[in-house]
Amino acid sequence: MTATDLTLLRGHTDRQFLRKRLLSFGIPALFLAYLVYVFFAFDIARLADRARMDNAATLVADSYSYKTHVTRDNRSGEVSIAIEGERRGTFGPDQTPDWVTLGQTTQIDLGKGNVVVFAPEAVTFDVPGYGVITAVPSRSGVTTTLPAGPVPDWINVGDTRLAVTTDAGRLSVTRNRSEVFRYSLGWEMFFFTLDSPFYGKSLSELAALAVTGPRLTVDRSNIGAMVHGVWTNSAWRHNDVAWALFETVLMAFLGTFGAAIIALPLAFAAARNFSVFGPLRFAVRRVFDLLRGVDGLIWTILLSRAFGPGPLTGALAIMLTDTGTFGKLFSEAVENVDEKQIEGVTSTGAKPLQRYRFGVVPQIVPVLLSQILYYLESNTRSATVIGAITGGGIGLLLTQAIVTQRDWEEVTYYIVLIILMVMAMDWLSGILRRRLIKGD
Repeated sequence: MTATDLTLLRGHTDRQFLRKRLLSFGIPALFLAYLVYVFFAFDIARLADRARMDNAATLVADSYSYKTHVTRDNRSGEVSIAIEGERRGTFGPDQTPDWVTLGQTTQIDLGKGNVVVFAPEAVTFDVPGYGVITAVPSRSGVTTTLPAGPVPDWINVGDTRLAVTTDAGRLSVTRNRSEVFRYSLGWEMFFFTLDSPFYGKSLSELAALAVTGPRLTVDRSNIGAMVHGVWTNSAWRHNDVAWALFETVLMAFLGTFGAAIIALPLAFAAARNFSVFGPLRFAVRRVFDLLRGVDGLIWTILLSRAFGPGPLTGALAIMLTDTGTFGKLFSEAVENVDEKQIEGVTSTGAKPLQRYRFGVVPQIVPVLLSQILYYLESNTRSATVIGAITGGGIGLLLTQAIVTQRDWEEVTYYIVLIILMVMAMDWLSGILRRRLIKGD
């Protein structure tokens, strides 16, 4: 090697090292520049200012508690008490909570010295440590009298409305209505509604009634009436929820296995080692690209316009998307099979269809089943979102509960059920995988 060759080699080596240094520093620099762009483009600096922590706290509280509304019509003076302010949760005359005293003057004890009084002409709220807040509703608006000093942040006062929010409860007074919200822990009426003879009874009382207690209903035994009351609960709709969960799983099951059945024969047409006709192989692969290139939600919207809402539309959307995905995965699995096993089957005089059945399918079955079971788990989650669009499954109930923005404990209930459903599908998929693939 001459001196010139050494110089050229040294220069080439230096350029290689320089290139690696540029890559080592350039890629992190580009990533850092992207993060800086995101910081300003998404206005992260003002994110804390835009956040409404009070709304977030109310949302979290609504997820594990419920509100009892005590409402007075300022025009007629009529007072009603209802859970979450709904008709199905309205207390009867003999079911008044012990913290509400009805009469010409209604007194509401929110605990810890917080007392609201609905007097004939005014509404007062005695807040410990602050004083008495007085509101007089009239046709012209609401006249509010507050203790001396600056107005706290938890009081919102105007000419037409007074809103007071404390840890004990909330008060809202307008020209036509005065309303008190009292929070309590738990999901009220989850098992029995107010019209049920079993409402408000403890677990020990229910157990005694189920075994030896007197019959509280005419047409059913106590334990039968309990089961019927829970199943047909009009507040939480357990029967509708159970059917919605079944529809969600059914959408995922039909869509996933329908796609697998369609994709398997097409995968042979897309595999290079089995499809000798190039244009056919190219066309099938492009169909797979089209099906999986369009997101499942887009297919859902298109199919819902074509076939109308319903769980079958959601199953078709999953099937179209997964047919493209399975076709791609299955064709790659077919292309990677061991040719020696096929040759061994061919040497026995097997026909082409028998070669596929005994030479190819046993090799790809473990891979296919693993992929199908994984997508079945994934599609169980996807079916929740798809159901919100097509009007079927648990996704529809979840969307309806979110849109109302009132009963967030129902939203929590549906989310918990979705998580349990996914966990159950994962458990079932694990059992099937061990039995079908590993042979346990």
